[in-house]
Amino acid sequence: MSNQNLILFESKQVRRFYDAEKEVWYFSVVDIVQALTDSINPTDYLKKLRKRDKELGVYVGTNCPHVEMLNHDGKKRKTLGGNVEHILRLIQSIPSPKAEPFKKWLAKVGYERMQEIADPAQSLDRARENWQNLGRSEKWIQQRMTGQETRNKLTDYWKESGVEKGDEFALLTNIIHQEWTGLTVKKHKDLKGLKSQNLRDHMSEAELIFTALAELSTRQIAETEQSIGLKQNAKASKKGGTIAKNARIELEGITGQSVVTGVNFFPTKKGNKKLK
Repeated sequence: MSNQNLILFESKQVRRFYDAEKEVWYFSVVDIVQALTDSINPTDYLKKLRKRDKELGVYVGTNCPHVEMLNHDGKKRKTLGGNVEHILRLIQSIPSPKAEPFKKWLAKVGYERMQEIADPAQSLDRARENWQNLGRSEKWIQQRMTGQETRNKLTDYWKESGVEKGDEFALLTNIIHQEWTGLTVKKHKDLKGLKSQNLRDHMSEAELIFTALAELSTRQIAETEQSIGLKQNAKASKKGGTIAKNARIELEGITGQSVVTGVNFFPTKKGNKKLK
């Protein structure tokens, strides 16, 4: 079995599967239960747990899909899978000492989130601290935060103009991105070797600047044209992306260097590029 399809928890193997279309990792629910409880029969343990905790039973049945994963015998079989959110919900219902660190972490995260709601500036401070811990430069962090503010103003306009959050937001974002880069968001992530990671967190300073230019232009065009709904905002998105594309082409013509690259912020490995 490929190491990419396995992770270790307390020396126990947990199978996982990456859904490339949804860009989500799914983990074997049964393997998580076995790792946390040391149960001889984790499937039976999970059944009893779901019966005892009715809300958990409904949650798992509604949200956790059956996905194909490699068994330890090398054969693919469908098994109950959960993403990170699903697994954290499951952990809350498991009465095991091994689950306690996760429960304490959940409580801490929940408390921090409540603080951020009361004082949004704390979320910005926490984001800056996280990026600093990851080794990002102050210049990059400032550009990342400025770009996020530009993005937020655009999505605020979309919400106010009747664009549905979720798939329609993603569609418009992809129109802007493909227009200025020549790549879909997914193709750009593939170029950088990303899976579930946030693309913007692995952009160079130039990529962040041109993304912000494209989104700023889109919003101002949409506001000027008073774009309403998906169709009209899609036209504005293409126009905004075109402005950034033209600027990118002009800059590349002078510097001879591509703005859109495959470099990322992953730890340096052989054959792997890393942003400076």
